[in-house]
Amino acid sequence: MFRLLLALLFCASTITTSQAEEGKHLFILSGQSNMAGLNPEESFIPTVENKFGKENVIVVKDAKGGQPILRWYKDWKPAEGDQPKVTGDLYDQLMKKVVPAIEGQKLASVTFLWMQGENDARKLQGQVYEASLLGLYKQLRADLKRDDLNFVIGRLSDHDLENKRFPHWTMIREAQVKVAEEMSRGAWVDTDDLNDGKNRKGKAIKNDLHYSGEGYVIFGTRLAEAAIDLIDKEH
Repeated sequence: MFRLLLALLFCASTITTSQAEEGKHLFILSGQSNMAGLNPEESFIPTVENKFGKENVIVVKDAKGGQPILRWYKDWKPAEGDQPKVTGDLYDQLMKKVVPAIEGQKLASVTFLWMQGENDARKLQGQVYEASLLGLYKQLRADLKRDDLNFVIGRLSDHDLENKRFPHWTMIREAQVKVAEEMSRGAWVDTDDLNDGKNRKGKAIKNDLHYSGEGYVIFGTRLAEAAIDLIDKEH
């Protein structure tokens, strides 16, 4: 038994050392309100730390509710009408957190986790959302100099499948799945079952725009597991 214990401890030590030599795993979380409502400490961070070790994980989150993708994607073009005067300002804000977090660090993997699209669905920008998602991915990949960037997308929930409040809701859902499934390093996670129950204030919700308190915890786990699956495919 003692020898078996020593062997197990040796294996665990070897794995941790190997991971440390490979570098750390960077996870960048961004988007609008349903990403803003996610507390990484509840489930996302524990899940990735359990997989890779606390010392081998870097998590950076910056999200802001009610925002269109143009505030991240600098070359965004509208479906019609004038080009906005400012694009990419929230992306710059995000990168101001990412850059110091990884300074001097060797990275084994980088995963971008994105939950956004409600605003674009409301503002009838579904027709350009696929191109915007791909553009944002390429923008981040170029800035971080990572051709192996992983991309995990949270698909819009079932809140407005009839497109009554958000006319391009299902169009954007479809674009999110298409981008994730056609990308070799892409994945998407389902959120359709996360918007019933009680919100963080204890109020009962049903098919809400935002998730329940428990829903956010499950969402964090799903994001982490999708990211881990993509990383495992690399190694």
